[in-house]
Amino acid sequence: MPGDHADHGGHDKHAGHDPEQFRRKFWLSLALTVPIVVTSEMVMDWFGYSLDFPGIDWIGPVLGSAVFLYGGWPFLVGAVREVRDRAPGMMLLIAMAITVAYGASLATAAGAFDLDFWWELAALVTIMLLGHWQEMKAIGQAQGALAALAALLPDDAERVTGGAVETVPVAALRLGDVVLVRPGGRVPADGRLTEGTAEVDESMITGESRPVPREPGDRVVAGTVVTDSAVRVRIDAVGADTALAGIQRLVAQAQASGGRAQVLADRFAAALFYVAATVAVVTFFAWWAAGNLDDSVVRTITVLVIACPHALGLAIPLVIALSTAVSARAGILVKDRLALERMRTVDAVLFDKTGTLTKGAHKVTGVAAVDGVTEQEVLRLGGGVEADSEHPLAKAIVRAAGSPAGASEFRSLTGRGVQATIDGTAYAVGGPALLRELGVTVPATLASRTESWAGRGAAVLHLLRLSGGTGEVLGAFALEDEVRPEAREAIAQLREQGVRTIAMITGDSRAVAEAVAADLGFRPGIDEVFAEVLPADKDRAVADLQARGLRVAMVGDGVNDAPALARADVGIAIGAGTDVAIESAGVVLASSDPRGVSGVIRLSRAAYRKMIQNLSWAAGYNIIAIPLAAGVLAWAGLTLSPAVGAVLMSASTIVVALNAQLLRRVRLTPEGS
Repeated sequence: MPGDHADHGGHDKHAGHDPEQFRRKFWLSLALTVPIVVTSEMVMDWFGYSLDFPGIDWIGPVLGSAVFLYGGWPFLVGAVREVRDRAPGMMLLIAMAITVAYGASLATAAGAFDLDFWWELAALVTIMLLGHWQEMKAIGQAQGALAALAALLPDDAERVTGGAVETVPVAALRLGDVVLVRPGGRVPADGRLTEGTAEVDESMITGESRPVPREPGDRVVAGTVVTDSAVRVRIDAVGADTALAGIQRLVAQAQASGGRAQVLADRFAAALFYVAATVAVVTFFAWWAAGNLDDSVVRTITVLVIACPHALGLAIPLVIALSTAVSARAGILVKDRLALERMRTVDAVLFDKTGTLTKGAHKVTGVAAVDGVTEQEVLRLGGGVEADSEHPLAKAIVRAAGSPAGASEFRSLTGRGVQATIDGTAYAVGGPALLRELGVTVPATLASRTESWAGRGAAVLHLLRLSGGTGEVLGAFALEDEVRPEAREAIAQLREQGVRTIAMITGDSRAVAEAVAADLGFRPGIDEVFAEVLPADKDRAVADLQARGLRVAMVGDGVNDAPALARADVGIAIGAGTDVAIESAGVVLASSDPRGVSGVIRLSRAAYRKMIQNLSWAAGYNIIAIPLAAGVLAWAGLTLSPAVGAVLMSASTIVVALNAQLLRRVRLTPEGS
């Protein structure tokens, strides 16, 4: 009823609408439609039964009026908006049909005509509500990404005032405030370290796959995580001026620019409106001029009823609803109703590296030992030293060791490494900062290997035996972000599907990016590599590819990917990624398997074929049925009554529904077609 919905200007304008409202309207309208159909004289004649009880004649008018006013209200409001916007389409066509059917039925109830359309009216409204409910479920929620971004910030911060620490809301922070960030805590606002050194996990913002060392004077940004020690940060940006807020603005802008696509069915509906309205007017005056007012009314109503887009209204929403169900069973979640339609035209795929083509977790890819020490011993000792560390690189060494040595007296050397005692001897594992502090030189037998590791972007850590304030290098580890084993197959499948450009983008260094690209097959595998990029650069990279005339699908998993996911023609989020990435994307791969991208293309093409087939059927049905309804073959004794028109209208809907069901046969595995 009035007030339930905001204006509805068409399929792509759903302000104020939500699936729950359409769900409620559908089920109540269906409950009211059943008794109307069961007590219809026409239906009783068809099925050879009869019902007669006091008040049966009032079921159609009373319940039909309720369905028209309650269930049909969104279409009536939408029609008004389409008229006001001078953009006739689906809403106006539906509203015309249900209004004409309602008016004729009311006139019949008053004895003016013999044109009872109560059951056709109720069925029409109910089926249209079902189609719009299913369509609404496929629409992504644009504000979800912004809410997920906001959730990265802590609710409270520990502000340092005169040596005391007080807990205050993040919104209360001001420029120049100093805040304490404890290990594992998130930085509440942008600023610079004033005290303490720590490694900061910035992967959610920059895409850098390993924690970055930060010391006094270095800048940190809101939402990043301090991993290993407490630091103090002087705030120099709050609220809308933070880097995270900038990403929020990029997401909002990209989503707004990507939401203006026109639904294919609306173009058909607009054309059908003009055709149906013109034919109805011509029919009325032609038959009236022939001296038969009753026939002119009947023919005009039949034209409008038969032109009502039952099949057209369901042609695309039903295909989308079924394709989302089929894809969900394969671990592909379609959030955006237009994402599937666009995916079939994609000719460039831009992959984020960390967490998408790679696992986002380091593994030991190389071990070296000095003369007299085995690589297995280096692993055993290194794993023992790192056993009590929470650092991601430490965990990788412990995993590689398998059975690390037992250690005691563990101590973290902030920004340099860790130290522990094994069998009475002190050992340490650390990077270049630890070597410089101890004045240790890497033996020549190791230097060539460690330099080659570093040259391809690997993190290099050394195992040292400590003694007398200095140390002796025993071995070294190379740690790299592990490439997903299925990534190569994913790229090969995209090539087979005709994707012209496959690119990779990352916040990691150029050396790391090129090493991963080489592992995946740099040309003809990966065509282009974007490295050392910031969030705005990722968004700009998508825009640049689009400026070349390419239709771009962006695949990513992090906060830093969110603007690019929203900007792309199709955003595809890896399901193991962040809520922000998932909310910004039109498609989510729940399995984190990049081969799902080719599955999305396969489904998109199959769904598009069904959409075109359904739209062709709906249009073809109207091309034949509307002239017959207008009576162009009445001279030959071939006419359509309103009742037969309603039956044909329902039959066209059944054909569309059955054809859409064939989508269930589509297989999204690599062998599918």
